[in-house]
Amino acid sequence: MESKDKEIKKEEVEQKKEQEEVKEQIEAGEENQEKKKKKKKKNKNKNKGEKGEGNEGEEEEQKDGEEEGEEGGEDNQDGEKKKKKKKKNKKKKAATEGEQGEQKQEENQKYLGPCYKPGMKISKSRYQDNSYLRNLGDWKDGEWNQTNPPTITVDDQYPGGVFPKGVLIDYTRKECQWRTTDAELKEKDKISEHHLNLLRKGAECHRQVRKRCQKIIRPGKKLIDICEEIEELNRYLVQENGLEAGIAFPTGCSLNHVAAHYTPNPGDNTTIEYDDVCKIDFGTQVQGRIIDCAFTVSFNPKYDKLLEGVKDATMTGIKSAGIDVRLCDVGADIQEVMESYEVELDGKVYPIKPVRNLNGHSIDPYKIHAGKSVPIVGGGSQEKMEEGETFAIETFGSINGKGFVIEDGDCSHYMKDFDAGKVPLRSQRARSLLNYINKNHSTLAFCRRWLDRGGQVGHIIGLKELVNAGIVNPYPPLVDVKGSYVAQYEHTIYLNSSHKEIISAGDDY
Repeated sequence: MESKDKEIKKEEVEQKKEQEEVKEQIEAGEENQEKKKKKKKKNKNKNKGEKGEGNEGEEEEQKDGEEEGEEGGEDNQDGEKKKKKKKKNKKKKAATEGEQGEQKQEENQKYLGPCYKPGMKISKSRYQDNSYLRNLGDWKDGEWNQTNPPTITVDDQYPGGVFPKGVLIDYTRKECQWRTTDAELKEKDKISEHHLNLLRKGAECHRQVRKRCQKIIRPGKKLIDICEEIEELNRYLVQENGLEAGIAFPTGCSLNHVAAHYTPNPGDNTTIEYDDVCKIDFGTQVQGRIIDCAFTVSFNPKYDKLLEGVKDATMTGIKSAGIDVRLCDVGADIQEVMESYEVELDGKVYPIKPVRNLNGHSIDPYKIHAGKSVPIVGGGSQEKMEEGETFAIETFGSINGKGFVIEDGDCSHYMKDFDAGKVPLRSQRARSLLNYINKNHSTLAFCRRWLDRGGQVGHIIGLKELVNAGIVNPYPPLVDVKGSYVAQYEHTIYLNSSHKEIISAGDDY
């Protein structure tokens, strides 16, 4: 609180100082204008006086000059024309130089990202109070290379190209506890540094985007505006460059009973309200290395226990994960913790149910679901986690629902099938759309808004043909029963030889 108060006081002092400086500038400007007026008036009076004294000799001068005037009349006219032309050219040159100067100034003014508006105050403070969002930690003061609002790309913040590590955790399960102290395996960890550094870059971008996102989310705001602000900042900070770097999948903002795979289609003006439970799920990718990370937003304290229980279950899954650990054992640990929570809602008590047909998953380059599923209930796959694997550990908890989701609603998420072969397409429209998808998204997920943004207007018929041909897979919204509320938390982790790393961890969660 002291830090927050100091920051607020500091900003107030700075603003007051700025206002005083502006006031001084205005007053100084007014004084200068007054001085100029007085000087002008004085010169005018002086000229009038000189003109009056010269009236006596005016007639004689006029007579003497009549003859000369007749002879030099033509020369004087030519001289006047030349003077006027010279004056006109001078004005034209000054105007051209002025325009060039303005243009040069505009060119030199560096673009400061989608969050910055002209005249906006830029702060270096990292602190951000998230208390109104429920169950998200505040962003603490400390060393930070970014500004507020964000104006510096991640590469420019770390010119050496080495990005911050996530949270390192020793293995705790008996199956892999010995790995923590094995010197040979610690040496082996260095081999994976390049791969990890790409993930860390994506994670740093994710942290900074979600920090900004948490600042702008308010009741009454359109979900489409929230998604587009997240995506524009994501593109800017990671320096979007085709398939080399950019957004990993569409921004999810699923409300209440909708658990996943919802993002607004063009024209959808749904807003987030005070009583809503909203899952914000977005990702970054650098050279195909994907960060998949999500959190839940609510404003009403009555959902606090739901959010707390699901977040606790996710962190339990992360603690449980490790090399040679069976996936079913991770699921059993998650289920035990989640089901230990109850939520009182409008006078009734509801147990939190794990959404049993939703899972975490392994991640490969350019492939968000790489084959292994991490269940959130016991009794699943006996398959083991392995060294060098990347996982998204995510859990979904539901109250007043079935704890089971089905596909329902307008589809917004699509993804090219990773193993899609060459299929003949009947229409030029479908062929053109497929070329666009291959070039801009490849096997990464995309949404209809992005197709519109890329100039693929009227894409619906072509997209339908690609879906029917099995080249593109649709991912409709996944929903529990209406009247239920689903929360989600997710982090990306990496299983190193001697420890695991929560790559996407931040002050917020």
